[in-house]
Amino acid sequence: MSDNWLMFIPVDPRAQPAQAGADRAVELLKSFAPDAGDEVSATFSDKVEFRDCGSNWSGVECPQCGKDAEEWWADATDIAYKSEFEDLRVTTPCCGHSTTLNDLNYIWAAGFSRFVLEAKNPNIKQTTTEQDAALSEALGLDLKKIWRHI
Repeated sequence: MSDNWLMFIPVDPRAQPAQAGADRAVELLKSFAPDAGDEVSATFSDKVEFRDCGSNWSGVECPQCGKDAEEWWADATDIAYKSEFEDLRVTTPCCGHSTTLNDLNYIWAAGFSRFVLEAKNPNIKQTTTEQDAALSEALGLDLKKIWRHI
C-alpha cells in the first residue's frame, strides 16, 4: 500500500513558527482534511532538512533559464548536506544564475525547511487558496505546499 502526505513548509528554510501558531495550523489542517484524523502533525527540527515529493519526483530546473538541473543537482545537494544544509547557495552551470537549492524549480514541489506541517493520507485532491492562506496566517509564515507519494 502506498501513502500520500500533504506538507506545508516555510518558504524560508530556516523559519519556524511559534508553537501556538503551529497548534492552530494543525487544527486547521485537520478541518481541511478530516480523513487524516490523528495523522496531522507539526514537526520542528534543529537542522534544515530536504522535504521531497517521493515518487512524484519529475525533475528540477534552473529558475532562470529553465534548463534541466538534474545533472548537477544531486552533487550540489550532496555538498550542501555535508554542512547540514546551512549553505544552500548555488550558481547554476547552465546560465551562471546565482540562486539556492531551495529556489530551484522543482517540477513537483520540494524544498528545505526546519519545520513541516503535514497530513498523512489526507484523502483530498487539493486545498484551496483560502485554506492555504489560513494556514500561512496561523503560522505567520509564507508557505510552500508539497505533495509526497511513497
